[in-house]
Amino acid sequence: MKRKGSMKTKTEITIVGFGRFGQTLYRLLKDDFKIVIFNRSRLDRMKLGLEQTTVIANTVEQAYLSDIIFYAVPIDQFEAVIKSHLKHIRPNQTMIDVLSVKVHPKEVFNKHLKTSSQQILLTHPMFGPDSSKNGFTNLPIVIDKFRMDDKNYHLWKDFFQSKGLRVVEMTAKKHDKLAANSQGLTHFVGRLLEQYKLMPTLIDSLGTQKLLEVKDQTCHDTKQLFLNLQQFNPYTRQMRIKLGKSYDKLYNQLLPRQVKRGWLTVGIQGGKGSFNEEALHDYLNRHQINKFKTKYLFTSENVLKALHKGEIDAGLFAIHNSIGGIVGESVNAMSKYNFQIVEEFAIKISHALMIRSDTKIKEITTIMTHPQVFAQCKSNLQIKFSNLKIVSGKGELVDHAKVAKLLSEKKLDKNIAVMGSKMLADLYDLNIIEENLQDLSENFTSFMLIKRRNH
Repeated sequence: MKRKGSMKTKTEITIVGFGRFGQTLYRLLKDDFKIVIFNRSRLDRMKLGLEQTTVIANTVEQAYLSDIIFYAVPIDQFEAVIKSHLKHIRPNQTMIDVLSVKVHPKEVFNKHLKTSSQQILLTHPMFGPDSSKNGFTNLPIVIDKFRMDDKNYHLWKDFFQSKGLRVVEMTAKKHDKLAANSQGLTHFVGRLLEQYKLMPTLIDSLGTQKLLEVKDQTCHDTKQLFLNLQQFNPYTRQMRIKLGKSYDKLYNQLLPRQVKRGWLTVGIQGGKGSFNEEALHDYLNRHQINKFKTKYLFTSENVLKALHKGEIDAGLFAIHNSIGGIVGESVNAMSKYNFQIVEEFAIKISHALMIRSDTKIKEITTIMTHPQVFAQCKSNLQIKFSNLKIVSGKGELVDHAKVAKLLSEKKLDKNIAVMGSKMLADLYDLNIIEENLQDLSENFTSFMLIKRRNH
């Protein structure tokens, strides 16, 4: 890699890939080497401000006439580039990547150049087009000797230092571990602030200005780079999990330990008179809890959302029935939230068919209740009430206690019947048409009492 004063005797380097960082690499190398550029798309020499001596290679063959090849391609395209260029790579050629991850290119080189005689150096310039626009002095570059002999390794190390770069020597594995919790974390936070739509205000503190700088700097890079940093560094997944746990812990610490001091406030999936309320009383009685407040939230989604917001201390919802199986509504809601299970328990369930007191059974056209009730009474309904349409309400009307309440208030059509606990008949002045409509006499539903984690 000897460099002499005359341009004609300068060592020739090919830069494969000429995006934003390829152009930054060009600025770093152009005064010391004769540059050849190979890019997938066509380049505008004048627009890019390329020197007259710079060669734009039109073919892969022409690109690999150089003794030294720098790879400045997107991380997710690197392996495809190496595979497609394999037949043009020559013995003793020097190959240097500048990818922002290091384990991945190391594995690619080992996979496709197993017994090669090439000199291969792994590098990560820890700067970008924006941070290097005023020069390279004291900017860090990580290098891993990998498969390069001592002589060439020290030549490149000296060269980088001669450009003012601060050389950091470390293995690819150590680089990726550290980068996941520095560069990977920074880019993740920057994109998070973008999603949050953080904007400057008239009263921004210095800290807020720094956050805006992080957002602007990271989001100036391509979305492809962000995704590649997260997907090709084997340690960023652990970083994101740790960050998520830290967020949850801090978020929960800001919520009150109890909505009302000295009282347990519980949100339940059902309304007043529902099986959820019956299950809650079973739990409270067994644990001798007398000071409690019930919030009727009607859906599992509402329960989990209220718990997350700190509007309740605990939540309760049904998760499984011995006849109807999994409660789909609860499973779907549970997939969206993080919580801690306090207890899972079951109670025996019996279903009654009820109508408004001013209605006769012959006027009924529809039964409206929770889909789980229909699943538990499927055979009996088919035998005894096959002429009636079965409907599950939308939103809060999925709860049979809510349906019963609105029926009694004459806010639902009188031709609708409801199914659920016979307690609803006393609560809402409904007439029971038939009890024990469940297909099996031993019909149990499991409920889950939950609370926030770290509380």
